[in-house]
Amino acid sequence: MRQMHINLFIYGCGHHRAAWRHPQSGIERMGDIRFFQNLAQIAERGKLDAVFFADGQSADNVSDGPRWFLEPLTMLSALAVATEKIGLISTVSSTFFTPFHAARMLASLDHISNGRMGWNVVTSMYDVEARNHNYESMPDHAWRYKRAEEFIDVAKRLWDSWPDEAVKIDRQGDYADVSLVQPINHHGEHFLVDGPLTVPRSPQGHPVLFQAGASEQGRTVAAQSAEAIYAVAYDLPAAQAYYRDIKRRVKEAGRTVDVPIMPGLVTYVGSTKAEALAKQRELDELLPAETSLRQLGQFIYQDCMDWELDAPVPPLPPLEGFPGPKGRYGTILRIIEKENPTVRQLLGRLAAGGGHCTMVGTPEEIADEMEHWFRNEGADGFNLMPPALPESIEDFVDHVVPVLQKRGLFRKEYEGSTLREHLGLERPKA
Repeated sequence: MRQMHINLFIYGCGHHRAAWRHPQSGIERMGDIRFFQNLAQIAERGKLDAVFFADGQSADNVSDGPRWFLEPLTMLSALAVATEKIGLISTVSSTFFTPFHAARMLASLDHISNGRMGWNVVTSMYDVEARNHNYESMPDHAWRYKRAEEFIDVAKRLWDSWPDEAVKIDRQGDYADVSLVQPINHHGEHFLVDGPLTVPRSPQGHPVLFQAGASEQGRTVAAQSAEAIYAVAYDLPAAQAYYRDIKRRVKEAGRTVDVPIMPGLVTYVGSTKAEALAKQRELDELLPAETSLRQLGQFIYQDCMDWELDAPVPPLPPLEGFPGPKGRYGTILRIIEKENPTVRQLLGRLAAGGGHCTMVGTPEEIADEMEHWFRNEGADGFNLMPPALPESIEDFVDHVVPVLQKRGLFRKEYEGSTLREHLGLERPKA
């Protein structure tokens, strides 16, 4: 029976922008690896597929609360030794890293975790990030995606530069067969990489490649290369349109593998609907309007600090031609079109998850909605974005997961030990 895939997306004290302000938040522990190890252990207790960390390359607007604290690849090395089965996924930018550096770190972590590593490839987006990496401004969209395509290809070839049979460990002879460990001699438009990699082939062969493309080029890259896909979907119709488009593109790319699609999901769980709504309202009331307007300005690429909070949202430019991240901007346009909110109402909607799907209710109600998406071409699973940590993930693991398990929609035990096995993916051959 087909079952859901569920990841925990760990982001600071939670995805709600005011989560750190709550009296019981873990804000003082952002530099304490035990805080994050505990979150990973909670997720593993719920038999989730993986934990996932995003990443950013700038420290602007630090007054708004924590965005990036510990570097994620460093964190995952510590989470690997605090867990046994759950997958470990990190974002790595193809705009700012080099393929050799990324391939070496990711292969090392796949060894350290015994085959549980995943790589979420992003092209990055903001000029303030670019200026921390030797660029005057962010290179244009087409250039970044061409670089990403070449980056992915080179990383895969580096992982394959050590075939499985290359390591012999013959104490009276050779450690490895020199004839099998081969340079890749890549001389491309963006990279010059001789190889081979310094790390022998890792347990999964390749760490699992995740991608979250929403633009035309992003969807093309996802269809050609991604082994699992993160998505932004405000509601089921939006989720279905993306799901069907990506599945079609994967097939047209000549791939026969099933590529799981996992939209982001914010959940507020209560024993009653009223209790769940109270949890949501409690966080919303901690949100300063100025902070929210600043965040909205980043999403829509314009200054909105003087917008009247209780007036309708001013007209926004169409999606076509928008210079920033198109997935999130398209979601904002859809919220405005469907809900006709005031500025204040839009800020509340974006406060947790930036416009991703939000489900508020009892465990059974949330399981009902998740199942509806799952059975109607909206999702193969979900990338959980808990509004407050650890409370929201504890609520989900302790109360929603058992309902999904009882319905046969989610595993009761891990059947494998690698992330590829959790996701039903084959191990690539060198």
